[in-house]
Formats: sequence, structure tokens, C-alpha cells
Amino acid sequence: MSGLSLAVAPRLESEMKEGESDVRGQGLMGGVMGSLRVIELQLVAFILVFSASGLVPLVDLVSPVFVSLYLLALSRWAFPSYRKPGNAAEVFHGSRMFQLYVMVGTTVGLFLPLSYVLGGFARGDQEAVRSATPHLFLLSFQILSENIIMGLSIFSQPVRALVPLLYTVRRVFLLIDWTHATFFNSKVPKNPRVQDQIWIWFGRGLASANLIYFTINLFCFLIPRFLPRAFERYFKERAEYHGKVAEVGPQKKEKAQKKSD
Repeated sequence: MSGLSLAVAPRLESEMKEGESDVRGQGLMGGVMGSLRVIELQLVAFILVFSASGLVPLVDLVSPVFVSLYLLALSRWAFPSYRKPGNAAEVFHGSRMFQLYVMVGTTVGLFLPLSYVLGGFARGDQEAVRSATPHLFLLSFQILSENIIMGLSIFSQPVRALVPLLYTVRRVFLLIDWTHATFFNSKVPKNPRVQDQIWIWFGRGLASANLIYFTINLFCFLIPRFLPRAFERYFKERAEYHGKVAEVGPQKKEKAQKKSD
């Protein structure tokens, strides 16, 4: 949805078609467990580690719970799904340039920050670890939520589109804090070595790159393109559903009248 989930855990159409009949025969829990592949189990491990580390503020720990409950409420009362179980409904088909954009975002947003946090632990740089961990925590939750929701037909396109939107809005503020911390809170030694200078500027560049990337992703892709297209497809799907219901209604009445006659 945001691009990151597509890059981290891609689902090819051929794979979905091959497993479509199996998915239809499974229950809700079976579909969820089937969607938890290796990368998603790794994300769960990251989430548990970040939660237990004490480096994630309480408001960010509670945010995924609030978002999940809110999305469930929307899918139940505001935007119920009109798709049949097992039918995939992609919101956005990207070109090769978009796939490159996705891969850049995955590298800059997930893999490099994870390396930065591990490097911070190795160097004993608690400020670096504390600044980058909240972003990684919410991004891991976002990718996991997107991949699970993609495999469940109970969630409509608008609900799916709101997952990256809600998480990205919060993460932009975290990235602002991270960037501010790298430029103003980093402790520079009096006689810094080359390795220390490289580490400091790597953190500053990484935080700035994440802030720039996800700000562009929010205001140039998610809001103006992804969200409107999701609503457009949803309302089209809803109109088709109600049209079929309207056609079936008179047919049932005619059959009932014939039986009574």
C-alpha cells in the first residue's frame, strides 16, 4: 500500500490464483496464519524486542492498538467490504519506476535504520538508538498490518488505504524528532576520529533522508493518488454490488409468484 509492504512481502498474482481455492476453504484464523511468512514473523520479533527495550514511548506503543481498533470499526460500520472471499482487489498497480521508488523506500526506511540501531548498540550510542527506534517500531507494525489486511476480504479498499496513511502521519513527527536529535543532541567528541565523524553524519543523513522520503510519500502519493483511487474503486464496487442485488430481487419475487400460482 505504502510501497514498503509490496517490497518487503510481495504477492504475485500467479501465487494468489494458485492458492485462491485453498483460501476460500480456510477460516479466518487459517488465512491470517497463512499470511504470516518469514519476513512477517521477523517483524513480529522486531516489534516484541522494541516493545521490551523501553526505548519506545508509551504513546507510540498504544498507537497501533488504537489504529487497529479504529480500522476494525471502519470496516464494520463505515466501509464494509463488498468483495467475495478469495478475490484480491489491488488498489494501485505500479510501474518499474514505482517499484524502484518502493525499493529505495524499503532500504532507506527499514534496512538502513535497522543497521543504524544495531550499530548504535555496538557503539554504546544510546541517543542514536533512542531516536531511531520509535520510527522502526511503527514501521514494522505498519508493514505487518498491511500484509495481514491484504489477505483478508473483510477489509475494503478505503480501510486498506488508511493503514499506511495513519501510520505515516505519526511517523513523520517521529522523523522530525529523530532529525532534530541527530543535529542538535549528538555528542561530538573534542577530538573526533574519522569513524566518529562518519557515524555522526551517517545518522544525520539517514534521518534527513527518511524525513524527506516519507513526507513526499505522504503528500505526493498517499493523499493525492492512493487514497482517492481506493475510494473510487470502493464506490464502483459498491454500486456493482447494489446493482446485482436490485436485479436479483425482482427475479426472486417472480419465482415466488410462480410457485404460489
